[in-house]
Formats: sequence, structure tokens, C-alpha cells
Amino acid sequence: MNGDKVTIWINDDEYSVDPEMTVLEAAQEAGKDIPTLCYLKDINEIGACRLCLVEIENTGKLAASCITPVSDGMKIKTNTSRVRNTRKLNLEFLLSNHKIDCPTCLKNEDCELRKIAEKLKVRENRFEGKKSSFAVDDSTPSLFRDSEKCILCRRCENVCREVQSVRAIMAEGRGFDTVIDTAFYDNLAESPCVMCGQCSLVCPTGAITEVEYIDEVWAAIADPDKHVVVQTAPAVRVALSEAFGNKPGTIFTGQMVAALRKLGFDRVFDTNFTADLTIMEEGTELIKRIKDGGKLPLFTSCSPGWIKFIEHYYPEYLDNLSSCKSPQQMFGAVANSYYAEKENINPENLVVVSIMPCTAKKYEAQRPEMEGEVDYVLTTRELARMINEAGFNANELKEEEHDQLLGVSSGAGAIFGSTGGVMEAGLRTAYEIITGEELKQLDFTEVRGFDGIKKTSVQIGDLNLKVAVANGLSNARKIMEMIKEGEEFHFVEFMACPGGCLGGGGQPLPATEDVLKRRMDAIYEIDSSKKYRKSHENPYIKKIYEEYFEEPGSHKAHELLHTTYIYRGI
Repeated sequence: MNGDKVTIWINDDEYSVDPEMTVLEAAQEAGKDIPTLCYLKDINEIGACRLCLVEIENTGKLAASCITPVSDGMKIKTNTSRVRNTRKLNLEFLLSNHKIDCPTCLKNEDCELRKIAEKLKVRENRFEGKKSSFAVDDSTPSLFRDSEKCILCRRCENVCREVQSVRAIMAEGRGFDTVIDTAFYDNLAESPCVMCGQCSLVCPTGAITEVEYIDEVWAAIADPDKHVVVQTAPAVRVALSEAFGNKPGTIFTGQMVAALRKLGFDRVFDTNFTADLTIMEEGTELIKRIKDGGKLPLFTSCSPGWIKFIEHYYPEYLDNLSSCKSPQQMFGAVANSYYAEKENINPENLVVVSIMPCTAKKYEAQRPEMEGEVDYVLTTRELARMINEAGFNANELKEEEHDQLLGVSSGAGAIFGSTGGVMEAGLRTAYEIITGEELKQLDFTEVRGFDGIKKTSVQIGDLNLKVAVANGLSNARKIMEMIKEGEEFHFVEFMACPGGCLGGGGQPLPATEDVLKRRMDAIYEIDSSKKYRKSHENPYIKKIYEEYFEEPGSHKAHELLHTTYIYRGI
């Protein structure tokens, strides 16, 4: 024993480690490589896959390192022939009931099962036999499930339950017939699934993936009668480069724009523009509710996963939702009206494509009340695949700018990509509109960072504005319960995914805390480098109000930029 540490040996090397650690955590801290498939720290620690086995000296036992605590004097072997052979044996058992279609599987490059099979040099499967047979679930526009590729690691189930508190999927059946499924529902579309895609981020195989629309987009680009425009979400530009071997947090805006033009899009616009537009509309809505005694707190409505969550679980608070559409849908509405009129384009010939970090955006684009605004949504991962399919190196492209009119944005629009960003952008504008004074300190650091819940108050003139920010739906649920119990806020930002859009279900893998932190730093670097850092200062936002909407909250703005939501039941 060394103070509050314990002494252990890993492969004959001595280490002093925290007594609360598991063997796996201690080995990772020591730089020892132990394969895992089911393990997710603090979320899924169940020892199910049995690939993290190690040998504990003097016990005669092999132990699952992810669930075995360290003890003083423990001697651990991670690479004996017995350990290697047993790991390979267990992997072969997993593969014996796994649908093998690696060359055509959407998850091929990111498949942890395939990578571990390669690392352990599994070249054949000695246990061919009966395989489980399940129908695919293609009922949603966002997520595709193929349970024949599932290895029952339970990651998706526990992320859905613990991180998102949705519980849309869980283990059903027993033994050979066990399957991760939608309990009591025929398919995902009928369940309370919010389409956030966090399950697809953690699935180690191709059992859950995004629904792909690349072929439909290629067909639109190839159609000479179609005018195809694309919008790019703020979080995409700080994550896309990871798919081409760059470090997380690399700002890739210019290369992304150049790549999209090279793919054949007629115009490359920026969702950040309509993020600025969202702030103008949502900020006006907040001020009006405060002044007129309207329903408070006002909830942001930019995250479609959060919207579906409140429709299922807290429908009594639907009137608290901002009526503003999300920036994606505002862009679709503006493209089909203002842009089409300015460019003399028949909306029937206009195709609007979104590049989003989010699988729920695919669902949002097909909501009946927003039909026809956005035609196709591609995730960051899909865009990377599309670029690779086109056969050019995005890293070598010269940087280009978004097209004007719908491509100029402020730093406030950029920070929408991170949790707290919508709040901070809104505060920058609300302060100046309410007080009529220039805001000297633009950085509201109190709402930044990855804490699940952030609460603060901001003095704006005579108003002490109470605000809160939640990322991840389990934290959204906590804030909703606080409100039910009487805690008062004026304005609350909700993002379905941990970290906000930076950790969206359509982002490149892995989505570790370190990766998200680097992406966040890049988002704020973009913000600080912008000429305009407040949405109401964007000259093209001023222009669209002067030419088209007249003022925020106008009748025309409500016709095109606002919507309503519905109770869905559980």
C-alpha cells in the first residue's frame, strides 16, 4: 500500500494506482492495450463481450478486466498465450452469430468488431452454425437497424437509457433468441425514439447506422433541370476533417466549401446565416413574452431530438417551446421563397440539401408541417463518404468562401454548434435590443463547457434574466423536473446530444470527451475571428428583413419561419 494508492503489477511492471480503479482502467493508465467491445466508461460496464480478459496470478482465473477492481499486491498478465487464445475463442463465438457483409457494410471503416478481429488475427471461424434471424428495421428516415449484426454488447441500450433517458430500445427474449429491440412497439418509428443517433455513435458494429441519402443527392446533382443548393451546419466544419486523417478540432470550413462545389452543388450556403436569423426571431419572441407576460420559461427549439422528446414526455410544456423553426428548416423555407424569387428559380426545380452533424435532422426534414423545405439531409459522415467516392483529396483543396446572400454569418451563428451556443448568441442580441447599449463583454463563459446542466443569471438593464442550459436528454429531463417543482427561469437551451451538435449522432467517430473538447475550442476560435460576432450585426440579416420580412416577428416571418408542435404519447 502506498498512501491512498495500491501497488499492482501488470506484466511484471510495478504501478501505484487508485484503489477505486478497475483492472482495465489501471492498464489503460499504464498504456497497456486490452481489447474491449462492450465497455463504455460509467455507462456500460457489464463484462459481456469477454474480450478484455486478463489472467490474475495465483488465482488460476481469467477475469473480465472492465469489472474487476484492483487490489493491493495484485499481479496481472494481459498477454499470456492463455489470455490471447481465450480472447480469440470468445471473438470467434461472437462472429459465429454475426452477419458477415463487411465490404458492403456502412460501418466498415469504423467497425470495432472488424478491427479487433484483425488485431487478434482471427482468420477463420471454427464455429459456423445456425445464426439468429431478425428482420431489419427501416421504419424511420434517420436510423436503420440490422439486428443480425448485433453482438448484444448493450451499449446502445444503456446510452439510450442512461445518457438520454429515453429507453426506446432494450434486450428482449432469452438465450439464442435475445435481441435489442423496441419493447412493446413494432418498430423504431412507433416508439418514443427521438432519432438522436447516440446509439449509432456507440454501436461497435453495423447494427445501427444512419439512413443514407447519398445516391438521391447524386441523382439531383446530375439532373440538368434541378438547381441544387447545400447548407452546412456549424459543427460540421470542425469535425469533417477527422474523416481525412486530420486532428480533431481542425477548422475545415474553406476546404469543405471547395469540396461541395467540386461535388457539383450549384450554390454552397451556410446554416450559420439562418442561425443568425433564428436569434433575431427567437430573441424577439423572448423579449415579447417577458414584456407581455407570456408563457415562461421560453425553451429553445433548434434541436429536433429535444423537440421529439418534449412531444413524448412533457407535452404539457409545448406552449413553452419557441415557435421558431430550427436554422436548418428556416434555411429551407428561405431558400424556397426569398432565394428562389431573387434568383428567378421555380421552387419545383430547387433541391435543398443539408449537411448536418445530426441524424434527427433527417427526421425533422420529413415532419409533415415542414414538408418540402429541405429535401435531403446528409450527416458529416455521409459527406465524407461522398467526397471519397468522388475520388479527390479534400485536404489538398484551396480554401473557398460560402456563397453570399445566404452564406454570410456572424460568430454568434457559429457557436450554435456547441452546447450553450444558442444561449450565448441569444444573450448577445437580447442585451443590446433590451438596453439599447453596446455589449462590451461578448463571451458568456458561464454557459460554455460540457457540464450537463449550467444555470446562471445575467443582468440586462433592470432585468435579472435567469437562464439554464442542458445537453443530453437525461439532463433535459432533470431541468424539466426542476421546472415542475417550481424553479424559475426565463430562457432555457436544450440540446439532445452530449456536447450539443459537436457530439451529434452523425459526426465522425470516435466522439470521446477529448475529441468534443477540441471541436468546441475550434467553434469558439471561429467565433472570435469573425468580423461580426452578434447576429443583429450581420449585414445580410439586415438586408433580408429590409427586403422581405420587414421586421423580426412580422406576419411574413411567422408564416415562413415559425411552426407548431404536437403531443405524441409514449
